Amino acid sequence: MDALTLARAQFGANISFHILFPTITIALGWLLLFFRWRWLRTRDTAWLGAFRFWTKVFALSFALGVVSGITMSFQFGTNWPGFMEKVGNVAGPLLGYEVLTAFFLEAGFLGIMLFGHGRVSERVHMMAAFFVAFGTTLSAFWILALNSWMQTPAGHEVIDGVFHVKSWFEVIFNPSFPYRFTHMLLASALTCAFLLTGLSAWQLLRGKSANSAPRVMRVGLTLAAIAIPVQMFVGDLHGLNTLEHQPQKIAAMEGVWKTEKGVPLLLFAWPDGEARENVVSFPVPIPGLASLILTHDVEGEIRGLNEFPDAHPPVAPVFWAFRVMVGMGVLMLLVSWVGWFVARRAKWQADRFPRPLLWVLAGMTFSGWVATLAGWYVTEIGRQPFIVHGLVRTADVVAPSVTAGMVSTSLGLYLTLYAVLILAYVRVLAYMASKPEEVLQPSVAEVSEGRKAEALAGGSAS
Repeated sequence: MDALTLARAQFGANISFHILFPTITIALGWLLLFFRWRWLRTRDTAWLGAFRFWTKVFALSFALGVVSGITMSFQFGTNWPGFMEKVGNVAGPLLGYEVLTAFFLEAGFLGIMLFGHGRVSERVHMMAAFFVAFGTTLSAFWILALNSWMQTPAGHEVIDGVFHVKSWFEVIFNPSFPYRFTHMLLASALTCAFLLTGLSAWQLLRGKSANSAPRVMRVGLTLAAIAIPVQMFVGDLHGLNTLEHQPQKIAAMEGVWKTEKGVPLLLFAWPDGEARENVVSFPVPIPGLASLILTHDVEGEIRGLNEFPDAHPPVAPVFWAFRVMVGMGVLMLLVSWVGWFVARRAKWQADRFPRPLLWVLAGMTFSGWVATLAGWYVTEIGRQPFIVHGLVRTADVVAPSVTAGMVSTSLGLYLTLYAVLILAYVRVLAYMASKPEEVLQPSVAEVSEGRKAEALAGGSAS
């Protein structure tokens, strides 16, 4: 492979690893705030135990997200210097805003949230948990603003090949940003929901944490059951927006080569880029369904890839990634709804949960990662051959001095390191879930504070 392909693979590997952890922390920050609030309302140590356990999961995920994000930013200088030369006036400030407003907010209050309970007042600790949660969402806001601008650029002018901002409002709130930002927040909620239910199911299967695990599982299943239908609705709106601004991406997602009306839906096929046709379609294509889904009209027109002979993405990866994302979404819908009703019939009691259900939920622990990665591959590969859609080609911004040998060596090291880190991450989560007593035991200060509050409440009642 040439240096361009290897550089793209390296950045793709880095962002694939990196996005796993913000996908957890964005939603988990708000769930920690909810656990914290439930502890204050009920003084039930099960909620305190849930807060303490998942705070440690948050800290571990946050740390891996930070270090992988740093290496990703380095690649702008090593592999993609032309990107900043052309669009640095847009990308640089947005990345700077993310660091100044979001990362510092998260990092500044994370220590209080992790180590301050029982050492600062309840109000201060609650405030710290809120600012950490708000910081993770604000970070996603700035990153998605930049990524969305690269997909649907707006609010700029080009002078001598360099992009300059005309309107920051139009740059940030570009045509695809509302859909991408909402889609990402819901993806994080679903990823976190299945992580909660999966680890809680694992704990119940191992006979651990029977007090807090059912409560956490109830939160996770309820969140998943509500969020997945909303995600499907937002995904439909996102698809209509993409059809308007990036029709070649939609054509690749559906394997449409020729512009036509009443396009059939291909559940499975094998797009052949050289022959410019789909070699195999299984089962029989469903007439008109693709047009109905994408345009809300059974006779709606979809522009084919042949209209973009040198400006459409590689078809097969986008086609299959889209089906993985949708298929995993349907599976998540079925599991969350069935799981919620079965668990409700068991009255959310640990000893009444059916073990087959627990095994299914444990197996779905990282299903959100699968759907998120597939969705990001559709988004990022679907933008090719452009790095800024329709304006800057990826091949024009790669470093000319970087050789294939240099990139392949560093890519191999990255992949090895990431494989080790992801295995270690999963192993640590499994260890923490199987030995929750090491993280769920409240400190002496916390127990004293809880008893003091209970005594005050009792005195007031008297």
